[in-house]
Amino acid sequence: MTHILCIGEAMAEIRGVGDGFVVGFSGDTFNTAVYCRRRLQGGSVGFQTRIGYEPLSEGFLRLAVAEGLDLTPIRRDAAHNIGIYSVQTDTAGERSFAYWRENSAVRQLFQTPEDFKALEQADILYLSGITLAILTPAARVALFARLAALRAAGQRVAFDSNYRPRLWSDAATARQVIAQAWALADIALPSVDDEMALFGDADAAAVLERLRQLGTREGALNRGALGPLALQSGATTPVFARAEHVIDTTAAGDSFNGGFLAALAGGADTICAMAAGHELARVVVSQPGAIVETPQT
Repeated sequence: MTHILCIGEAMAEIRGVGDGFVVGFSGDTFNTAVYCRRRLQGGSVGFQTRIGYEPLSEGFLRLAVAEGLDLTPIRRDAAHNIGIYSVQTDTAGERSFAYWRENSAVRQLFQTPEDFKALEQADILYLSGITLAILTPAARVALFARLAALRAAGQRVAFDSNYRPRLWSDAATARQVIAQAWALADIALPSVDDEMALFGDADAAAVLERLRQLGTREGALNRGALGPLALQSGATTPVFARAEHVIDTTAAGDSFNGGFLAALAGGADTICAMAAGHELARVVVSQPGAIVETPQT
């Protein structure tokens, strides 16, 4: 059975509802892990992060357990807490955020041998540009070295650049690090807007060509409402239906990635995996919040 390990940040989500707030939990790779676990048949999904011992960290663990994730790789930190963000959503489904994450526990990830040991158990390792942005430079170097060795041993790396400028010291550093990650990726799950903003690509075709030149042969370019494009050269991509009612786009790309990876791990080809990811994302954006109710498969 396929084991997928998603690696990165989870945060407490304080979402504005009317005149008040509700608390949930989110994070790009955590969202992907949840949606992948819901769709994956005959396999397992783990999540690797660091959290604290305070009540919000406990609440996150309860949710992750309820979603059926393998939490063996999670380490806890007595000196740091889980990160927090608040989100407000406008009538068009677009969001505005505020963050409290600078000293969160996850920023200590990949600074001990135990964190690297967890990587060895996965068939597919999934991470994002946010995962890389929150690591120390030394931890990034060590992680890249380990990923290269694991790929040589037959494991696969899936990556989404998920470029967030405020997390990086400067755009040049982000380009260098994310380009290294693309060169290590067996499964590429970029978003066209992120890639154009970071690398200056003229359009979707330019993004695909650059990634192919780096050696990535499998994956999909997420174009939001327009639907994904297959990374494989010469692939014919069908027309995908737009979401009928967009309420909240918080986890649109994350849920697409989760559905795509689950389908791919289950033996689907790229086109079918794209369809699975797109349909899941259509459901997710029709409801408020990052982790929403989805139909059982």
